[in-house]
Amino acid sequence: MMHHPSATRLKVAAIALFCAGGGLSASAQDASPWNGEVHAEARLIAGGAVKTAGTEWKRAGIEIRLDPGWKTYWRYPGDSGVPPTLDFAGSENVESVTALWPAPERFDDGAGGHSIGYHGDVVLPLRITANDASKPTLLHVTMGYAACSNICVPVQAQLDLTLSGKASTEEPALVAAEARVPRRVTLGANRDFGIASVHRETDGAHERVVVDVAAPDGAPLDLFVEGPTPEWALPLPEPVVGQSGAGKRQFAFDLDGLPQGAQTQGAMLTFTLVSPADAIEVKARLD
Repeated sequence: MMHHPSATRLKVAAIALFCAGGGLSASAQDASPWNGEVHAEARLIAGGAVKTAGTEWKRAGIEIRLDPGWKTYWRYPGDSGVPPTLDFAGSENVESVTALWPAPERFDDGAGGHSIGYHGDVVLPLRITANDASKPTLLHVTMGYAACSNICVPVQAQLDLTLSGKASTEEPALVAAEARVPRRVTLGANRDFGIASVHRETDGAHERVVVDVAAPDGAPLDLFVEGPTPEWALPLPEPVVGQSGAGKRQFAFDLDGLPQGAQTQGAMLTFTLVSPADAIEVKARLD
């Protein structure tokens, strides 16, 4: 396995032609060609335009397809692994791109630890704000990611797709992927499914964080935590034995994996609580 922080074949999708004046002349397609390696490949898929509260953005996504038994990683890979990297340089008529991350799952990494990510087929939704919403957008993505089974294979893909803003055949897949992106809620906001409290416990020189969770009894549940910067390599929270029932669960993790000189007091952590039916994201400051 590769310890986290974070050949290439270039396939240019025949979806856009740049005219001599530098403008876009394109016929949009629903998806780019697949690009990748033997065990993993990726493509861009297009959706329609969305208008919310005076804001307009174009729906798109990166679809990753993995062979059976292979996996790739979430934005925070856990004890081992490589988080994906996304670079949108070279795009046309793009003001900003927001990448969304569907709820991940926990994997045994084969070395006594756990990694966090996806298997099978996964779509990472993208929200693209155009400089001019009335014109097509050429989205270019350079993506680096790892595909892992008993070994890890680094994969890099160059993906291009023209987005017209019109609904496509990929719309249902994008809507389904967006539905699995954890909802952002505040600490203690939901008594049925949420994070009730976060606090530190100290035993001499040893510190750990205890997280109280509200969730239906018996429902499968997992919790992930991220530090304020990517340099924080926090352990995965583990259920506390004997601290469940009556709609309450408890998780805990040691305050290990901190960058040199990091201050825990007041550090903002991001918690992702996942069940088969729901997923939320909560930010909480350490006391």
